[in-house]
Amino acid sequence: MNILITGGTGFIGSALTRELRNSGHTVIITTRHSSDSKDKITWNPPALLPSDIISEIDAVINLAGEPIAPERWTEERKKRIMSSRVETTRALVASIKQNEEHAPLSLPTGQAGPLFRGERKRLPKVLISASAIGYYGAHEDEYVTEDTPPASDFLAEVCKAWEAEALKAQESGIRVVLIRIGGVLESDGGALKQMMIPFKFFAGGPIGSGRQWLSWIHRDDLTGIIRFALENDFISGPVNGTAPNPVRNREFSTALGKAMKRPSFLAVPAFIVKLTLGELGSVLLTGQRVLPEKALKAGYKFRYPDLDDALKAIFGQQ
Repeated sequence: MNILITGGTGFIGSALTRELRNSGHTVIITTRHSSDSKDKITWNPPALLPSDIISEIDAVINLAGEPIAPERWTEERKKRIMSSRVETTRALVASIKQNEEHAPLSLPTGQAGPLFRGERKRLPKVLISASAIGYYGAHEDEYVTEDTPPASDFLAEVCKAWEAEALKAQESGIRVVLIRIGGVLESDGGALKQMMIPFKFFAGGPIGSGRQWLSWIHRDDLTGIIRFALENDFISGPVNGTAPNPVRNREFSTALGKAMKRPSFLAVPAFIVKLTLGELGSVLLTGQRVLPEKALKAGYKFRYPDLDDALKAIFGQQ
């Protein structure tokens, strides 16, 4: 399969690219920089991708977007978070749709046969687009699945707008999958890299009360779910990219401290988190108990369903 990935050099995209190439797929990555590599193409949204590139692609995976954390959310940064997702996805879908077959022209009386404005060009079969569990907003102890309605806070509005742009590809008969991603764990980036910092200095512990739920996933399982959705035509719509066993923040801190051989009792007071990170801090002090119901029902087998096993794999423990 020929696959185009936006955000292919990032924390998730680089791992996904390796996995897909190791599985025999051909992967092309978009980059904002000039490149002579046959595996990379230069693309700066809102410009459209070249039509001839799209006509060679079987699947598109959209992972592009400004990082949510760890910086404080200024109004300018919130605009970048929104636009980097919505405008890029809009340009990507427009790039795909430009290859759509044009409507037939009116024919003169007595003339037979269809007459098209342009030549028919091949469209990708599937678009897999990233989203986030921020779609659901804050929840207490209840389970959250793909059927849970969206919230109305900033992250939820970002996710709704982001997903809406991706779903426009359905108008061209393209299967669309929306991966609502939780906290992705691996030592070289993502949420865990930031969480590890205080533990390295023997100052780790829960955030606030520690009662808030943390819906996590090992990066290998996230790339596994994306590949599973890519290769199974019956999967469409939202799919939660989380492990089947979410934990409370204090349980996560204990497990991380154990894996790093560091103490985990120095809690960060809620007021410090809010004072330092503002609106982002409020998000960290709440959570959701998200289940990957759709992936499980579809038959995806998690490599790391439990947190302890995921952390042991990350930190090289047997």
